[in-house]
Amino acid sequence: MEYVYAALLLHRLGKEITEQNIASVVKAAGGEVDEVRVKALVAALQGVNIDEILKTATTAPVTVTAAPAPTQAPAAAPEQQAKEVKEEKPKEEEALAGLSALFG
Repeated sequence: MEYVYAALLLHRLGKEITEQNIASVVKAAGGEVDEVRVKALVAALQGVNIDEILKTATTAPVTVTAAPAPTQAPAAAPEQQAKEVKEEKPKEEEALAGLSALFG
């Protein structure tokens, strides 16, 4: 996350987002620099309109709703519950793999 924050800081200050600049910001904050992650971030940000992303991210409506009251559903058979857990696990692992590729 520190690399993303460094990139956002550089963008906010109007500085170019380069490997050297991100490394400098992280080092100045007392962190250790992982060159591979810095390179990956800089490559991922090439051609990205950060202003547009920030604009859409901050204007997305946030709604807070109360959780619906729980209903009593019939208990599923243990075999069905085990099958559902096995089906959910790969989806979670795929999502986490995608996030780790972005943020390490």
